[in-house]
Amino acid sequence: MNAGLEILIFLSGTVVGSFLNVCIIRIPQGLSIVNPPSRCASCGARIRFYDNIPIISYLILRARCRDCGAGISIRYPVVEALTGAILLALYWKFGWGAQLPAAFAFAAVLIVVAFIDLEHKIIPDVITLPGTPVFAAAGILIMDLTVWESLAGIAAGAGSLYLIAFIYRLLTKREGMGMGDVKLLAMLGAFLGWQSLLFILFVSSLLGSFAGGLIILAGRGNLKYAVPYGPFLSAAAVAYLFAGREIMQLVLYR
Repeated sequence: MNAGLEILIFLSGTVVGSFLNVCIIRIPQGLSIVNPPSRCASCGARIRFYDNIPIISYLILRARCRDCGAGISIRYPVVEALTGAILLALYWKFGWGAQLPAAFAFAAVLIVVAFIDLEHKIIPDVITLPGTPVFAAAGILIMDLTVWESLAGIAAGAGSLYLIAFIYRLLTKREGMGMGDVKLLAMLGAFLGWQSLLFILFVSSLLGSFAGGLIILAGRGNLKYAVPYGPFLSAAAVAYLFAGREIMQLVLYR
């Protein structure tokens, strides 16, 4: 392993993570993710280039705006570090080649989805609707899916989660998940294929149940507390990207 190259890959990922933070803030507001340049959310001061270095600037500034002293969310370095770590892990998984940028683009979109859903409890259509055909094409042309596997993934992804939501609403008379989750699972199936859906639904359910239990134990919610499901679907999809296919083969063909 080339340690210098791996450090460079991680740092490159943190730079992308800095851009993802912009997307997380602006997409729910319907704002451009390109213009204007980054500014403090509290005082509106433009962020200087040397205060916009991933992770490092957060530490140097001690999580405070240089101009007004307002606090800077821990989400910024978390997203940057997470994006860098995922890019490095994908490099270890796929090496150099077309699959690396395709898988990284997919994971980056899921990071944006997860953090927007955590904060706003929405999954914007502007991500999932164009994302489904784009990632279907990437899955077929780059990730070695057949057309049938991708199309079946879209249909089964949207259909299975819609059915679950419909039954839940029928039994409880209240919403259990939104249509954003349905569209997200369609996008996941488009890129990963229908074979991934059982793994994604099972793992995301486990993660969601565990998180919900922790929230209840911490006294921050009850059985009716609505936990955003998008982050768990996203985490399960990234997990499948790394090892889900191998795990499913072990389970089904042992």
